[in-house]
Amino acid sequence: MKTIRLLRVEFDAPLKSYEVPAFRGAVVAKVGRQHDLFHNHLDDTRYAYRYPLVQYKSLYERATLLCLDEGVDEIHKFFGQPDWALRIGARQAEQMWVHKLDLKSYDLRVEARVFRYHISNWIALNQNSYQEFNQLPTTEACYEYLERKLVGNILSMAKGLNWFIAEKVEARILDLRMPHHTKYKQNKLMDFQAAFETNVFMPNYIGLGGKVSVGYGTIKRVLD
Repeated sequence: MKTIRLLRVEFDAPLKSYEVPAFRGAVVAKVGRQHDLFHNHLDDTRYAYRYPLVQYKSLYERATLLCLDEGVDEIHKFFGQPDWALRIGARQAEQMWVHKLDLKSYDLRVEARVFRYHISNWIALNQNSYQEFNQLPTTEACYEYLERKLVGNILSMAKGLNWFIAEKVEARILDLRMPHHTKYKQNKLMDFQAAFETNVFMPNYIGLGGKVSVGYGTIKRVLD
């Protein structure tokens, strides 16, 4: 089991999903690039390959920051600014007033029961695994392949939060929609919408898979 702190800051500023990278850029410009937890870059050419502790999202079409553990401590670098005005792409937001602030602790854990989730815009595949996935002969094989990816994503998230899981992690995809092709920084990506169950309890809105920092792979629990 691993106890984490999670802070969700929803602003009253409207934000579409495609604007999330611009939202991140605006926040980074406001706090300063020296604070690398906000962007995970060591310098202009080197990237820190770690689970993002500050995640940028469009939740209910509002600009949202999701901060985990150390990221919770870092958020004062934004709130401590003289003003919270951001320029999101070509759009100037006069002030980012807080709509909702939610700070809670959660016990991440593996249980004998299963928990059901929906995951949106899940980047499950990189360039190599995309080729492998396209060569799979059956729908069942595709599900099994993605289930292995999902387990790997959960383990990567746990490791990034300093939780080293001793138990066996299981995941089963219950429903999978046709993948959607999207573009991010001139790269074409394939993302999935899926329902799944796993024996790992995770809090709402954290991300799994690729491009988590800009809102991809956001999960939400489906209550029984």
